[in-house]
Amino acid sequence: MSAMATHVITGAGSGIGAAVARRLHARGDELVLHARDAGRAKELAAEFPGARTLVGDLADPDRLSWAFSHQSLPERVDTLLHIAGVVDLGPVGELTPKTWHHQLNVNLVAPAELTRHLLPQLRVSKGHVVFVNSGAGLNAHAEWSAYAASKHGLKALADSLRHEEHGNGVRVTSVYPGRTASPMQAKVHQQEGKEYDPERWIDPESVATTIVMAIDLPRDAEVNDLTVRPGR
Repeated sequence: MSAMATHVITGAGSGIGAAVARRLHARGDELVLHARDAGRAKELAAEFPGARTLVGDLADPDRLSWAFSHQSLPERVDTLLHIAGVVDLGPVGELTPKTWHHQLNVNLVAPAELTRHLLPQLRVSKGHVVFVNSGAGLNAHAEWSAYAASKHGLKALADSLRHEEHGNGVRVTSVYPGRTASPMQAKVHQQEGKEYDPERWIDPESVATTIVMAIDLPRDAEVNDLTVRPGR
């Protein structure tokens, strides 16, 4: 990755996204941080001085086009990092369409829509799209149907995009972290009725290390799929 690369990041507010943003910000790269609303954008701009923001609600992908038409999209994009995600557990017998739509919209449809808007820039820079998926994108367990379906779909999106854009020099990586110590993981434990001990799970910094490694690889190589499991 050349000096002063420009990275568009979703989910920079916490967990893995924040760890990646800190790492890239510290080395002087340009950041464009996605935020769901103007208030959040202000917080992110304060946390990462010099970073630009891009506002749009991932839970409402139908309106992202409208939101982006009122802002200037970055002219250069070297990497697009899809790290934002939501999770709501529950048995198939109880999950409502609202819960399904929310997870599918944020975890799958919005990344597809954001990618569509930024592909022209990614083709010019021969850039890199990184999808932070989940172990649930490879295996679905009881009570994880909607989340796992969104993440299985994200794998399909990444695989199709890789085949489509390979000739344009765009690299595509899916990262499948196991349970990572983050606010999302705390929420999962709450939903499972289990005590949350962050020490048992992967540090977001460790996942960030694997993501930065993938985007920094020389042009002759591409990490397609990367599974990161808890080492303890």
